[in-house]
Amino acid sequence: MYDCILVPTDGSPEVEHALEYAFDLARAHDATIRVIYVVNVAGYGGLPMETALEGISDALRKEGEAAVARAEELAPDDIEIETAVLEGSPSRVIVEHAQPGECELVVMGTHGRGGINRLLLGSVTERVVRHAPVPVLTVQVDSPDMERQPDRNRVAVE
Repeated sequence: MYDCILVPTDGSPEVEHALEYAFDLARAHDATIRVIYVVNVAGYGGLPMETALEGISDALRKEGEAAVARAEELAPDDIEIETAVLEGSPSRVIVEHAQPGECELVVMGTHGRGGINRLLLGSVTERVVRHAPVPVLTVQVDSPDMERQPDRNRVAVE
């Protein structure tokens, strides 16, 4: 059913929970995992001109490389994993890579923000859910009540 599962990462440890789900699904469907980190340089456009945008871009790219390297470290040996560090609007880039025949499923974490926080910060996950032409599985990654027990929270695949 799935040949490729797209997993966007922001480099946070919480995203590892979403990766667990993706790894289980990849194993069940013999799918490849594609992990991407999107450098959002546009978010720094309001900085003073004397700020070296190249330096910021380089720092963000290094952060992205560390994030995808961490995903590779976590990947079980029996799962094929591809990684990429890309630039652009995170939600737009994720949707561009979530296409039938490209990646047929997106698995991504959501921080569960609501109210004013969501209004002010926006939600990459929400925009992806609304615009992706393929299914999006969201995994809440920061619920304080959530017990992280592999048997309870991982996708059951037989």
